[in-house]
Amino acid sequence: MEEVPHDCPGADSAQAGRGASCQGCPNQRLCASGAGAAADPAIEEIKEKMKTVKHKILVLSGKGGVGKSTFSAHLAHGLAEDENTQVALLDIDICGPSIPKIMGLEGEQVHQSGSGWSPVFLEDNLGVMSVGFLLSSPDDAVIWRGPKKNGMIKQFLRDVDWGEVDYLIVDTPPGTSDEHLSVVQYLAAAHIDGAVIITTPQEVSLQDVRKEISFCHKVKLPIIGVVENMSGFICPKCQKESQIFPPTTGGAEAMCQDLKIPLLGKVPLDPRIGKSCDKGQSFLVEAPDSPATVTYRSIIQRIQEFCSQRLPEGENLVGS
Repeated sequence: MEEVPHDCPGADSAQAGRGASCQGCPNQRLCASGAGAAADPAIEEIKEKMKTVKHKILVLSGKGGVGKSTFSAHLAHGLAEDENTQVALLDIDICGPSIPKIMGLEGEQVHQSGSGWSPVFLEDNLGVMSVGFLLSSPDDAVIWRGPKKNGMIKQFLRDVDWGEVDYLIVDTPPGTSDEHLSVVQYLAAAHIDGAVIITTPQEVSLQDVRKEISFCHKVKLPIIGVVENMSGFICPKCQKESQIFPPTTGGAEAMCQDLKIPLLGKVPLDPRIGKSCDKGQSFLVEAPDSPATVTYRSIIQRIQEFCSQRLPEGENLVGS
């Protein structure tokens, strides 16, 4: 995945797409249209559409395979356990849409209504949208250049009839590319609460997470905190903990201390997480007593507390 240049001026800068450091960047055209982007009528249309969505959370990762989509799905499951809380999960990993599988919704189709595309509902209070619902087969490859991906993201944000929603969770692809710039720019006027960044303990993952953190700072995206996945393995028989992925440089905890970013929690490995995802079931329900479930619930609570502090004065949650 191509990265934003180290000395990127930022998508909101007057030099976006025009500076010397922008030459050769895969996002140059998108950023250069940034005077651009503010004039795009879709910005205001999306802002209007998002007035019924209280909180918007992006889930990011620098590296693929660290459990980002698994976390997004279980964040949605956990929030939706309160039947008075309306939750929407949007999958913008255009080339690798795994949310339909993880949520047990493979084979479902998107339906058109007079007010736009209707999400696929797992529960009455949990709606899901993914490009995976638009494919004729889960094995179909999506081979799109940046502009077509951006158009799809715009359509998801503008044309899906989300209705009254407390939390919109956006599952993104790994890296810092077109999809990330698009969703940040399109939602900028609609107020994004922040990003949750997913990593694993080893340095090869952390070095890409640092780039993700730099991206968030460049585009002025608040960081809710970091989640360390696969953080040790607790044997279900003897309860002894082993480090499958040793944190050779101190793991997410040391990184967060250095960068002064909250560490939301460290989720231990549990083979049942993968099994639950393959079956399209909530691990929180399947293994309520697992140490991983306890950590998930603690993290979800911290995210809720963060969002409640950012709620505009005088507004209440839809379900409250």
